Amino acid sequence: MPELPEVAALVADLRPRLEGRAIVNAHLTAFSALKTFDPPLDAFRGLVVDGVDRHGKFLDIEAAGLHLVIHLSRAGWVRWKDAMPAKPPRPGGKGPLALRVVLDDDSGFDVTEAGTQKRLAVYAVRDPADVPGVARLGPDPLGPEFTREVFAQILRDAGRAQIKGVLRTQQTIAGIGNAYSDEILHVAKMSPFKPASAIEGDVVDELYAAIDSTLRDAMERSEGVAAAELKKEKKSAMRVHGRTGEACPVCGDTVAEVSFADSSLQYCPTCQTAGKKLADRRMSKLLK
Repeated sequence: MPELPEVAALVADLRPRLEGRAIVNAHLTAFSALKTFDPPLDAFRGLVVDGVDRHGKFLDIEAAGLHLVIHLSRAGWVRWKDAMPAKPPRPGGKGPLALRVVLDDDSGFDVTEAGTQKRLAVYAVRDPADVPGVARLGPDPLGPEFTREVFAQILRDAGRAQIKGVLRTQQTIAGIGNAYSDEILHVAKMSPFKPASAIEGDVVDELYAAIDSTLRDAMERSEGVAAAELKKEKKSAMRVHGRTGEACPVCGDTVAEVSFADSSLQYCPTCQTAGKKLADRRMSKLLK
């Protein structure tokens, strides 16, 4: 799933390509992806793109006061094309294409979604806050509003909730998902199951610093990387996420995994849990 660093890199890649160009057409091929009806997608025709931004994991393309907001969900992506096919895409096709945006120089981009679980979402709105997911976002972890004091209060308010879930909850902190929460907790040498309210004092500072350094390092690595290469770059730089069975780059222990119904987390037992293996939640349910 694209998270804050990848969406920020997409913004950096798309901004110089889109700003100042007029939208000739927006072809919707996956009808279930469009979550709004007013304004219609046709309203973007002829409008000049004024800016490209992000809100957490949401990509925001603004044109003359209208906003095309895209949430890529788990398997969505944006694919730039210097020259679009002359023939419009067929609506309702079975391929990965969900939306095609064509610009006035015949370039443009496709929004695609792999797999069978279609969760990608497209919103045409007058204000990004009209998108429920945007309106509910917590503070941006790289924004000035995300102070150490704000973070400490988030931990207190979360009570006994596990820190892995707290970091991933978009209403609490915007932009961090499954992958970077694993990476942040590895940098902070913290168990993903540690209760948020048990994180106090200097440990708050360490986790706060780990959030900042992990996300900023990822953004620096993505700087100048073309959109087509961002997924590969993200995967190659992971320390523990997606590396079950491999050696921890810090201590050499074997990276372990906890599986859930539709996701998993990875961690280093030596670095994060004092050598203790965490129970696999999926297997625990089967054994009850």
